[in-house]
Amino acid sequence: MLACQRSFREPSSGERQAITGAVSALSMIRFQSSPEKDVRGFWTDFHDVIVAMEQAEINPRPVVGVIVVVSGLAVSFLLWLLYVHHAIAGFAGRWTFLPALNALLNGLCAIALCVGLYFIKHHKTEAHRTSMLLAFAFSSVFLVSYILNHTLHGDTIFPGRGAVRTLYLSVLASHVILSVVALPMVLTTFFFSLTGRFAMHRRIARWTFPIWLYVSITGVAVFVFLKAYAY
Repeated sequence: MLACQRSFREPSSGERQAITGAVSALSMIRFQSSPEKDVRGFWTDFHDVIVAMEQAEINPRPVVGVIVVVSGLAVSFLLWLLYVHHAIAGFAGRWTFLPALNALLNGLCAIALCVGLYFIKHHKTEAHRTSMLLAFAFSSVFLVSYILNHTLHGDTIFPGRGAVRTLYLSVLASHVILSVVALPMVLTTFFFSLTGRFAMHRRIARWTFPIWLYVSITGVAVFVFLKAYAY
């Protein structure tokens, strides 16, 4: 303590003025900022990142290859989760809201996709981009919730019989098959858009959009079937 007290010295008048000026500047920044300005600054930075990606010279072939590999690994994991992994016994009857949350996210994704289509048909590019990013966000949160639900509860067996079972299995099969196709297509479509390859983006988006929309809608339909017969 004595050594520390001896080494301490009073700041000079010039140092006091510098410290006072720095504190005043920080105070002004603190009090002038607001949540609205922070959000506006976030979107500005995000827009700058997108512009930088559009201006970058990126070879698409390696990126598309990585997308295909990552999508294949993700699909393999989901198939293991569905047909090999067993539910955690301690979570039976708990977190039962997850299937409804998944259906909600699928429905919101479908709405965002349709809104995005409307905007691009009316040449509102920025609004279209925002809508499609929102759809991607809904799908991403859905994927996390879907994995969590099947990790905790396992797969749900449809108990219906007859024609309704045939209809359910047809919807489920088409949903699963097209979701496998949709994942790399969605990522590739976004890559072409964010890197400014709009001709390629439009070509693949004509196929990505209906597949993505169908997967989102049938995800809700599968929940409705299970809600009526299984939950």
